[in-house]
Amino acid sequence: MTKLKVGWHREHFLSPLLQFAEQDKGDTFELVECPGGTGEMQVKLKNGEIDLCIALTDALIAGLANGQDSYKLVGRYIASPLRWAIITGKDSQYKTVDQLKGTTFGISRLGSGSQVMASVLSLSEGWTQDEQPKFKVNGQFKPLRDSVNSSETSVFLWEWFTTKPYVDSGEVRFIGSVYTPWPCWHIAASPSSSSSQISQFLTSLQPYVRQFNSPEAREKDDVDFVTSYFGHQREDVVEWLKSVKWEEDLLQVKENVVRETLKVLAKAGVVKPEAENLDIGTFVNTDVAQIV
Repeated sequence: MTKLKVGWHREHFLSPLLQFAEQDKGDTFELVECPGGTGEMQVKLKNGEIDLCIALTDALIAGLANGQDSYKLVGRYIASPLRWAIITGKDSQYKTVDQLKGTTFGISRLGSGSQVMASVLSLSEGWTQDEQPKFKVNGQFKPLRDSVNSSETSVFLWEWFTTKPYVDSGEVRFIGSVYTPWPCWHIAASPSSSSSQISQFLTSLQPYVRQFNSPEAREKDDVDFVTSYFGHQREDVVEWLKSVKWEEDLLQVKENVVRETLKVLAKAGVVKPEAENLDIGTFVNTDVAQIV
């Protein structure tokens, strides 16, 4: 059987997947790194370069609501929200979120989580139509950091703990954060991929994910792995793990999560209001995932 090609982004949330990959040794799947995050994974799904990915809930659902048909949701991954940092240059003029009205935000790709959450931030801050952010596509994480230091952009949004080492080093600054109003990570796969193969993959991944909910593992094993693999400070990893709840059943998708996410995305102008009424089958591959 052909190996599954699994898209992933270099973030600590993917630690259970990396542990599984170490044990699998390439027998049943291969990892395809996507430095551009969820937006790059969506492109790779469309181009047939990957079969499955673990990616940001909002960007996946927005893509489906806006007509993408190269994937569907096949499972859930993280039950807790994601903390997005609002990041500016080390010497930039921006000190507060209120100063960002109408400025140019850096994003990785159109439709990416970095763009979606910029719109959610605008909504939560109550910015008017004239105060909406503009967007500049910068691609990967390094060009985004460069763009705020060159003043090409005012800020960009990225996961808090992924960015923190660059704040600690003095390369960039935090000026705030915003949390997703939804569970932050889901699993998507190409409709042309084998449903049984995907189901088996997720069933095999499940124990590694559940282990990250174990208090005993959080005290040592998980912390050791994340610290060693990603090079984060131990105290940051401990703080991050306290904030995360992992899904206990990957092979499920909650309809109310899809619906509530669509409501917020519609309010933020990321999807059209009529997207809220789309059939749940638009979003979920029911040959793999159970809708609950």
